Amino acid sequence: MKYELDHIGVAVRNLDESVQFYQHILGGHLIDRYRSEAKGVESEIAIMEINGDRTELLAPTNNTTSPIARFIKQKGKGVHHIAYHVHELDEALETLQQQGIRTLEETLRTNKHGRRLIYLNPADTGGTIIEYCDYPNMKKHARP
Repeated sequence: MKYELDHIGVAVRNLDESVQFYQHILGGHLIDRYRSEAKGVESEIAIMEINGDRTELLAPTNNTTSPIARFIKQKGKGVHHIAYHVHELDEALETLQQQGIRTLEETLRTNKHGRRLIYLNPADTGGTIIEYCDYPNMKKHARP
């Protein structure tokens, strides 16, 4: 199985300030900004691109139920997850199961950009939140 870095997710408290930093200090470009109130997501997301690399800035929209709010409360703002693009998510999930690596089943979803994703259980990854994702309805390596 081939893995490629897709993006890094960063938990932030203030999305506007973070976008400004990524634009004015790092020279990034805002690709998209949207709000997701889906259960288990509850966040506003800004996708930033710097020299072809993507960072997702994640701000909680519900301080009670948002996993980003919980993350910030427990660990503070900063890197939330690392996402790896896999050729075919279902195949990657089968491989994980064979290797005894658990996923967080409730996180399996397709986002507004057509990216299918799931998070691996941090208890099986040394504590790092890792996302596996694919883009089944897009050409290879195509991303919004």
